[in-house]
Amino acid sequence: MGFTHLDSAGHARMVDVTAKQPTVRSATAVASVRCSQDVVSALREGTVPKGDVLAVARVAGIAAAKKVPDLLPLAHVIGVHGVTVDLDIVDTGIDITATVRTADRTGVEMEALTAATVAALAVVDMIKGVDKLSEIVSAKVVAKSGGRSGDWTR
Repeated sequence: MGFTHLDSAGHARMVDVTAKQPTVRSATAVASVRCSQDVVSALREGTVPKGDVLAVARVAGIAAAKKVPDLLPLAHVIGVHGVTVDLDIVDTGIDITATVRTADRTGVEMEALTAATVAALAVVDMIKGVDKLSEIVSAKVVAKSGGRSGDWTR
């Protein structure tokens, strides 16, 4: 199996998707932030000193999905047509689910993963003053649909 982002000499290249037809595609990624019980209580009560953690993280994730080509040098500039970032307060912290949709020539797995992880980073930034031990413990793509390779679920 060859690596599509390497040419015959082993040099990095951006895959040419010019001839591909745009299709509807989506991807979902998850991330989790673990934190203290005190922070979980403050999140549930809305008393985190920096403000609305969930709102800030949601907007950060949405903005991040649109910045992937700026962050990953071989990623294509594509139309990010829809992004949802859902954050659930759980007993151990916050679970994040990000779904990105497009109608373009290449998938949005990296956009979904970036949205989920940047939302997690925003959570850590918002709570680090009250919980220096908070941590991002997981980030992964859990599903994708559309494109030549079809649908996939972890």
